[in-house]
Amino acid sequence: MTELFEAVDAADRDLALRAGGLLGQFNSAGVLTAADVHVARAVGLVAGEHDETVLLAAALACRAVRGGAVCLDLQTLDRDVAPDLPWPEAESWRAAIAASRRVEQGVLRHEQGAGHDLVYLDRYHEQETQILHDLTARAGSTPPHDAALMAATLDRVFAKPGYAEQRAACLSAAGQWTTVITGGPGTGKTTAVAGLLVALHEQYAAQGQPVRIALTAPTGRAAARLQESLRQARLDPDDHDRLSGVEAMTIHRLLRLDPGNSTRFRHHRANRLPHDVVVVDETSMVSLTLMARLLEAVRPDARLVLVGDPDQLASVEAGAVLNDIVTGYHSRPDTPVAQLVTAHRFGDEIGALARAIRDGDADAALEELARGGERVRWVQGGDDPAVREAALGAAQALCSAATGYAHGADVLKALEQHRLLCAHREGPYGVRHWNRRVEHWLADTTATPVHEWAYVGRPVLITANDYVLGVYNGDSGVVVDTPEGRRVVVAGPDGPRLFAPARLGDVETMHAMTIHKAQGSQARHVTVVLPDEESRLLTRQLFYTAVTRAQEQVTVVGPEEWVRAAIGRVAQRASGLAVRLAGAGSGHGHETPSS
Repeated sequence: MTELFEAVDAADRDLALRAGGLLGQFNSAGVLTAADVHVARAVGLVAGEHDETVLLAAALACRAVRGGAVCLDLQTLDRDVAPDLPWPEAESWRAAIAASRRVEQGVLRHEQGAGHDLVYLDRYHEQETQILHDLTARAGSTPPHDAALMAATLDRVFAKPGYAEQRAACLSAAGQWTTVITGGPGTGKTTAVAGLLVALHEQYAAQGQPVRIALTAPTGRAAARLQESLRQARLDPDDHDRLSGVEAMTIHRLLRLDPGNSTRFRHHRANRLPHDVVVVDETSMVSLTLMARLLEAVRPDARLVLVGDPDQLASVEAGAVLNDIVTGYHSRPDTPVAQLVTAHRFGDEIGALARAIRDGDADAALEELARGGERVRWVQGGDDPAVREAALGAAQALCSAATGYAHGADVLKALEQHRLLCAHREGPYGVRHWNRRVEHWLADTTATPVHEWAYVGRPVLITANDYVLGVYNGDSGVVVDTPEGRRVVVAGPDGPRLFAPARLGDVETMHAMTIHKAQGSQARHVTVVLPDEESRLLTRQLFYTAVTRAQEQVTVVGPEEWVRAAIGRVAQRASGLAVRLAGAGSGHGHETPSS
């Protein structure tokens, strides 16, 4: 835990009114919420557990899950964030948990090993164990394939120089049921996927069989971008035709939600997906629970291709599965991970800054920022004219394109010229604040009626999936003026589409957007507004994700101490998957008597 806590007062909804003992003290200090306390007490009643230190561990494990971790790691627990609280002594606490009736009954799980001491709620231990077993089982055999045909296809698809990494990744994927293709933005991950799908199409065609392909991603916008990227891949017309009928969709839509159960799907271990190849893009955003559901639904004899950047932000829910998989397989000779390292999206200046952030080298990052240039700009104060110039210029250009509307592609292209990214939604460094500032600047310099919901040139972000309309959470659009009246133009899989503003209920203004929402997208120029150094969201992964949204230029807003705080603070999500995967490669899993 790295947060700073504030005491909970008597009127706060996070105060558990009847909580006493350790739970009450930690709740009053703001370390635990009422929900953490109630879960720990309820599970204690079920298991007949009365040891306060064990109840505290359960409550902290519940809190860890809410923070994105899979479990509580007692060895890395930072007691200094609340030093005045009566933290249990480490050895006696560990012994009490190991001897607890909760652990004996499987309500809690306890695993100990070199460098970690993990306490799980049973649900997340079960999901982590299932992922481990499914990945291990899939690695136990190899898919049949014609190696000579595969090599010949890849030689044709990647005939142009500069694609050696992509070709090697595809050759690796040919001989294994699970493949993980990783790399930073612009390293050609989608190009590798396109080449692999063409090669597998020819493999199946040689056997006189069609290949059933599923393209999927955690969000609707990421799925649409995957399909768009495949359509733009540098392939021969015949190869494009082979992939033309494949539709990308969200993982939830692929697995088909069960109307009677919010955590289960219609496709599962007893009703597998029919596809021969399942490609998952933006896998870093996939939670532990969703990955477990996906793995149990994919046929054992179907290829699974996981694509993503493990250095980017993880899922908003519990787990950092892609990072755990990459870390766990790192030292194994049978690793399914193919890493692409050569970036093609942006120039050397942005690439050097991104690498310095990713590697945790604050001095090198600050040196790149201070050097400046055409690609990288550093603004140490939020009121710098350069920020206003970039944000207002983009808003004015959007209004101009939307007013003289001729074609949706032109307006959407204008929308992709600039992104103002924030960590928070609220506060002086948040999205709402910056949206208001841009609209005030726009109103002061033009006649744009920004008080109207559907003013011409308003950029909008769709915040909920609508499968009837075919728009998804994360899609973006612009209000435009057409002969038929005002419409919202939104990018679709077959080109721009127009909707009446009233049909799009779940939208918000997008002069600025959160870095989490921007994940999976890109813009020509990106302005990154860092929050102050006390922000809980300010991490290396957040900063790296924001900077790597830029194609040609990035502006970083924030003083040196905030930059150093961002690079020095790594979002750690406690999990046992990586070490258990590494152990599985040496012929033994990672289990302890207390688990």
